[in-house]
Amino acid sequence: MSDKRYALLSTWNKEGLVPFASGLAKLGFRILSTGGTAKVLQDAGISVTDLESYTGAPEILRGRVKSLHPKIFAGILGVPEFEDHAADLEAQGIEVIDLVVVNFYPFEEVIGKGGSSFSEAIEHIDIGGPSLVRAAAKNCRRSTVVVDPADYKKVLSEMREFQEVRWQTRLALAHKAFRLTAHYDAIISNYFTSQTDHHFSSPAGETFTLTGREWKPLRYGENPHQRGWAFQVLDDGSEASVIGADQMNGEPLSYTNIIDADAALNLVLKLASPACVIVKHGNPCGAAEGALKLNDAYMSALQCDDRSAFGGIVAVNECIDKEFAQQLMERFFEVIIAPEVSPEAQEVFKQKGKLKVLRWKMHRTSLFAKRPLAIRSVSGGFLVQEKDMAVEETQGWRMVTKRKPTAEQMLDLSFALRVATHVASNAIVLAKDRVTVGIGAGQMSRIDALEIAVQKGERVSGSVLASDAFFPFRDSVDRAAAVGVSAIIQPGGSRRDDEVIAAADEKGMVMVFTGVRHFRH
Repeated sequence: MSDKRYALLSTWNKEGLVPFASGLAKLGFRILSTGGTAKVLQDAGISVTDLESYTGAPEILRGRVKSLHPKIFAGILGVPEFEDHAADLEAQGIEVIDLVVVNFYPFEEVIGKGGSSFSEAIEHIDIGGPSLVRAAAKNCRRSTVVVDPADYKKVLSEMREFQEVRWQTRLALAHKAFRLTAHYDAIISNYFTSQTDHHFSSPAGETFTLTGREWKPLRYGENPHQRGWAFQVLDDGSEASVIGADQMNGEPLSYTNIIDADAALNLVLKLASPACVIVKHGNPCGAAEGALKLNDAYMSALQCDDRSAFGGIVAVNECIDKEFAQQLMERFFEVIIAPEVSPEAQEVFKQKGKLKVLRWKMHRTSLFAKRPLAIRSVSGGFLVQEKDMAVEETQGWRMVTKRKPTAEQMLDLSFALRVATHVASNAIVLAKDRVTVGIGAGQMSRIDALEIAVQKGERVSGSVLASDAFFPFRDSVDRAAAVGVSAIIQPGGSRRDDEVIAAADEKGMVMVFTGVRHFRH
C-alpha cells in the first residue's frame, strides 16, 4: 500500500462537485470515479482515475456492474491497523480508500412525477451507490462518507485544518448516510408494495417501514414548550395533503395547526361544492355543502357554533376571491385552506401577517391509493389501519322504520353521516338542508353527545341526526324526537335495536341502518 490517499466520487447530483473535487486534488487525493461523474471532473481539468482502469474489470450489463469489485470494497472496508486486514490488502495490492462521496439514482423523483412504468422505475434503483455508502459508513472509524453536497464545505475545511476529518464529524456523516439508505430502501419497498394486489395483509412477523423527508420547521409542537417536526411522505393515500401545501401567508405552522387543517381538509374533500368546514381542536364545529356561493356555505357553517369557531381552521373546496377573503378577515381564524386563492384575495390576507393561508394541491402519485392507510403512534410502537372509506358505500343501507326517508332527508342523512365520520366518538351530528345545526363530540356517553349537539343548535327542529355508532338505549331517540329531529341514521347492531326502532316508530321518525360503525378515537 502507498501513502497516497484515495477518494471515490460517484454522484447523480453534481451540485458543488467540481470545487469539492478540486479541493481534494489540491490536498493530494487521488480521485477514483466513473461514468458521468468522471466526465464532469475531466471536463473541469481535474485528474481522474476511472474505476475500470483501477480495478482492471470493465463495466458490464450496461453499467449495472462497475463499482461492485473486491478492490473497491476491500479498500473501503479494510482496517490496516488489523494485522490480518493489512496482510490481505498487501497481498492483493489493494489501496485504502479514505473518502467515499456518493448520492443515488433519483428513484423517488422518478416515481413521484407520476406516469413512469415499472421498467423505468426499477432502472432507477441504485445498487452500487447504497452498497458503497453502507460500506464506508460501517467503517467510519477510518473512512469518511459524504452523501449530501451540503457537507462538502465542512469536510474540506477539516481536512485543510486537521489533515483529516474529525471522528465526531465522521460519525455524524455515517449517521446521515444510514438514514439515507434506510429512506431509499423504504421508498423502493413501498413502491413494490403498491404494485401488488394484496399488499398489506400483515401476517405474523411482517415489517412496516415509514419514511419521510422533513417538510418545513414547525413553530412548536402541541404546546409551545414542545419541539415539533413535519415530515412529508410520498405514499400518503389522501387525495390532497396539508403537508406539501403552499403557504401563501402567515407565520410558521404549529403541530396543532397541521392536525386541525388536515381534519378540515379531509372532510371538505368529501363535500359537494361549494362547501366550507370549520374545525377546532380536531373536530368540526360547522360544515355546509351545496350552497349557491362559497360565502353562503361559510356563513351557514359558522352559524352552527359561532363561539367555538373562534381561532379555528376554515377549509373550502373552491377558489377564495377578494370578497370572501374580506369576509373571512372579519373574524379571527388560525388557518385558511383552499385549492386556490386569487391574487386579490392574497393581498387582503396580507393585512393580517400572522394568518396562515394554505393552498392545498393534489398528490403527484399515491402509492397506497388501492388501500389508504392511517398510522398512529402509541407507547412502544405504532398502529396501522385502513382509512375509513366506507361512508360512501350506501348500497347496504336499510330503512328499518315504518316511515321512509324523503329524497331531501336522504341528502341530509348522507351529509350528516359524512360529517360524523370526522367527529371524535361518541359523535352526534344534526343537519338540515346539508348544513350542520349541532355537533356533539368526544363524549363518554351517546346521550351526552346528543345533549351537546342540541345545546349548540338553534335550528334543530326538522333536522336529521347521524350517529357514529349504535344507540344502546332508546333514550337518545326520545330526546331527539323531543327537539324535533325527523330522521336518524346509525349503524345498528345493538341488542336493543328492536326497542330503538319501536321508539322511532312511536315518534313517527325515520330510521336508517347503515351496518357500518364509524368510531374515531
